[in-house]
Amino acid sequence: MQILSRDSLLLGGVSGIKEHRLVTDSRIFGRHKEPQTWEGLGCMVYLADAQYQPKGESGMHPHSEIDVISVIVKGRVCHEGSLEHGKDLAAGDVQVQRAGGEGFEHNEINPDNCKNRMLQVWVLPEVKGQRAAYKFYRPKLDGMTRIYGGDESQSETFSSPTVIDIVHLQTSERMTLTGKQLSYVITGKGTFTEPHVNGEKCMHLAEEGDLVHSQNTTIIAKQNLHMLVVSQQT
Repeated sequence: MQILSRDSLLLGGVSGIKEHRLVTDSRIFGRHKEPQTWEGLGCMVYLADAQYQPKGESGMHPHSEIDVISVIVKGRVCHEGSLEHGKDLAAGDVQVQRAGGEGFEHNEINPDNCKNRMLQVWVLPEVKGQRAAYKFYRPKLDGMTRIYGGDESQSETFSSPTVIDIVHLQTSERMTLTGKQLSYVITGKGTFTEPHVNGEKCMHLAEEGDLVHSQNTTIIAKQNLHMLVVSQQT
């Protein structure tokens, strides 16, 4: 098990955004990869925990051949761009924008006079040259809600072997995850327990801002736990 703490990283950002970057994958960033950040898992190549300044915005900018996931944690976001222009997002909402070969432009705006908070995740698509597309989710407040990935037989999410779930566990609830995961604690606290090959267990108490790389993990919420979990579908 490995842990990367958001608060151990430098605060950066552009325009009206301040953010901690936890994943900057070499497949995207190359020699510009920030050395203290992690590589992604599967096709996931970027993770940032951002705050928009009051009335701050990203500015209109383009993307191509990347899937951009925005998870609104606190406050509101007004979405502008070539996909679903004018969409208003509130805390708990998730939007997923697929650029494909067609590409899209977007600008995310904090309409309020106080800071907001948003996660941004980038995922490389399995197939290039697809049409641009948009999906919106309002994850349930208990259990797991899939927001990305899965097989081609379903249309609820963009298909990919890399799957991303939003997880809410109430205090004392538990969940067991199989395979390898990158789990980001958005809010709350929980113990992550991973078995060792020699029969011993590795346990870590993770809290807001911790990114946990683990395998075959049992998670118990010690304080209402809100997470983003990235894994690979077998």
